[in-house]
Amino acid sequence: MKDDRRHPFRDSSQDMESAHRVPDTPQSRAPAYRLAFADPEFLMRDELRPVRLQLELMKPQIVMDERGIVSTVVMFGGARIPSPERKDAAPEGLAALAPYYDEARKFARIVTERSMETYGRELVIVTGGGPGVMEAGNLGAHEAGGQSIGLNIVLPHEQAPNAYVTPDLSFNFHYFAVRKMHFLMRARAVVVFPGGFGTLDEMFESLTLIQTKRMKPIPFLLFGREFWEKIINWQALAEVGTIAPEDLRLFRFVETADEALEALDEWE
Repeated sequence: MKDDRRHPFRDSSQDMESAHRVPDTPQSRAPAYRLAFADPEFLMRDELRPVRLQLELMKPQIVMDERGIVSTVVMFGGARIPSPERKDAAPEGLAALAPYYDEARKFARIVTERSMETYGRELVIVTGGGPGVMEAGNLGAHEAGGQSIGLNIVLPHEQAPNAYVTPDLSFNFHYFAVRKMHFLMRARAVVVFPGGFGTLDEMFESLTLIQTKRMKPIPFLLFGREFWEKIINWQALAEVGTIAPEDLRLFRFVETADEALEALDEWE
């Protein structure tokens, strides 16, 4: 077997195998004897939170670097928005938002077709990996024959990644903060569809980073002017002075996938 290590030291996986073959004694069975990096109880201690944060930041970073992913297009949106085929089983308000599922699907498909011109390195679709708009985004990329990323998170209720996330790019998170970093670290554009608390949280945190110049300006598109102006009085924020009038130019409303793609092209 070829040894690809870049150092002459014994590999950690070799020591893990050796540790499993030691004689069974009171000493070898004691938790203190376990290798630190192979001891789940130790890694779960409160004092190890900084290490877990680092690991959760590094794992997706390393995997995406190995896959050659340079840039992404981020898609935020509601997990409860049904596809048109399932809208009859949804409440009236959500059923009215079902057309956005198809717009998200179409947008992701066309962006992924463009991504494939760079062999899937640029403009890779990334979603939260769940149902609703997230599923639509991953489905569109899948239909284009390309890859897409899913950044899932452990929630108290049962949840699994949607079936269209590229398996090797399906990640699971414990920390919301680290997950948000991975949404934006490679982002070339952000598109936001109607959604609830999670979507609002992701949208406002991203806008705040751009507003405060902690992040470079990128195309920031909100699908559905009627929805967004109904739930947020954007103009009132500027009128009372809690945001500057020019902050309203940090984002743009669009209605369709075609309009969103045109906005991206105009930005470029």
